[in-house]
Amino acid sequence: MKHVPGSTTTGEAPARAGLVLTALIVVAAVANLNLSVANVALPSIGRAFDSSQTTLDLIAVGYSLGLAASVLYLGALGDRYGRKMMLLLGMGLSVPACLLAAYAPSDMVLFLARLLGGFSAGLAYPTTLALITALWSGAGRTKSIALWSAVGGGIAALGPLVAGAMLQNFWWGSVFLITLPLVVIALLLAWFLVPSGVNETSDPVDNLGGILSVVLVGSLILAINFAPVPNKGTLTLGLAAIALAALFAFVLRQRRAANPLYDLHVAGRRVFWVAACAGVIVFGSLMGSAFVSQQYLQNVLGYSTLEAGAAFLPAVILMVLVAPRSAKLVETRGARFTLLCGYVSLLLAFGWMLLFWTEDSPYWQIGLAYAFIGVGVGLAGTPASHSLTGSVPVRRAGMASGTADLQRDLGGAILQSVFGALLTAGYASAFAAAITASPDAQDVSSDMENVLTKSFSSAADAAQQHPQYASQITAAAKQSFLDGADWAYTAGVIAILAGAALVFFLFPRKQREQQLLAEYHAQDNG
Repeated sequence: MKHVPGSTTTGEAPARAGLVLTALIVVAAVANLNLSVANVALPSIGRAFDSSQTTLDLIAVGYSLGLAASVLYLGALGDRYGRKMMLLLGMGLSVPACLLAAYAPSDMVLFLARLLGGFSAGLAYPTTLALITALWSGAGRTKSIALWSAVGGGIAALGPLVAGAMLQNFWWGSVFLITLPLVVIALLLAWFLVPSGVNETSDPVDNLGGILSVVLVGSLILAINFAPVPNKGTLTLGLAAIALAALFAFVLRQRRAANPLYDLHVAGRRVFWVAACAGVIVFGSLMGSAFVSQQYLQNVLGYSTLEAGAAFLPAVILMVLVAPRSAKLVETRGARFTLLCGYVSLLLAFGWMLLFWTEDSPYWQIGLAYAFIGVGVGLAGTPASHSLTGSVPVRRAGMASGTADLQRDLGGAILQSVFGALLTAGYASAFAAAITASPDAQDVSSDMENVLTKSFSSAADAAQQHPQYASQITAAAKQSFLDGADWAYTAGVIAILAGAALVFFLFPRKQREQQLLAEYHAQDNG
């Protein structure tokens, strides 16, 4: 299939191009749906395994961790050895990963299954955007990316609703089987519709750089998750040291390698790196807010799994409706303006959650925050991805798509980890303070205090075992969870303000952005 610059097709009939785009979106949908189904099941998983809050954090972040750690390396392998092959391998590997997660005998096996699932997505997911970048250009590429972003984000956001419905009738593991029918469809569409050999490179892959990127991202995310855990200080420092050493070695390797995995010269372009950082915060805010809020709705407000999943619908609907309009806004007003509009909406969402989400919040207060999130991600998602793909040569499509995927996955992994760490620390601190202030404090043993501060589900189990104190334990657990959630929302506000400042001061306005993109194109074709 020959690419026609500026066209919205791949040189064949528009209907054929639409089918190819549909196939790529369905493949991406498998990864997006698997990314989010665990959140609504976390309370059920915690009760099934008596998991600590830290373990629940790891289960929630495991898929993002596997995907974020592998996406750059596997994207480069796809550029070299065949993107269609990577799509098919990723979809095939997702089947055993889903089955292992569904029937995991322990919470740590579940975490490892989620990690494997993330790796399978790393094989397929970056390839979808790389192919869009290679097959479309101009306004056609912008529209295709908008659809890819909107449908992907919408499906990810629909995950809690579908998972909630499953949990009404089946065990917690059923949520990990949801994507299997979609995998079959994705495999068939990819096999018959996705073209082979589109702008792939014959350059050798920087395998050492790829391994270093895996170690860097994996150790960083694990360090964040273990930071608030008592008696894990040495492990946290060790992981942080590994991440720092891997970062230093990775940068050194990329500067010296003849064919670097990650072209730092291209990554240093202002349109590229500012958009990359902005997207990390945008998509991280989406996944981080879903991670905390799904637990809040069930643990504090007492929503059923189905109700908690359905509560997220305003975000889904508005994300899908706004994203195509975001593409038009990028063309008329530029990426900077569109990004800032998205950031304003996200700031309103987190500020609202921080100020108005309490123990007895009515649904309209929940739904309004989710609506702000949907509008914010719908507006900001397209320019964040479009600026990356537009500022690199086609031969670096894998690098651009890998970075766009990192926006989602690294952003989700980091902010989920940060939010989870703050939720864990805030919950434990608040419950410990509540125990100290209680007139019955002397009757609470150190073992019981550890149980109560371990997680909300552990406290709920303790309340059932000690009915004479059930009301006090439940009230303290709910308030402690709210305190921990406020720590997370505050971190979200700070991250969004930092991202907005970065975009406002460093991302070029529309005219300058177009000049820079023209300069990049001239350099790449010189």
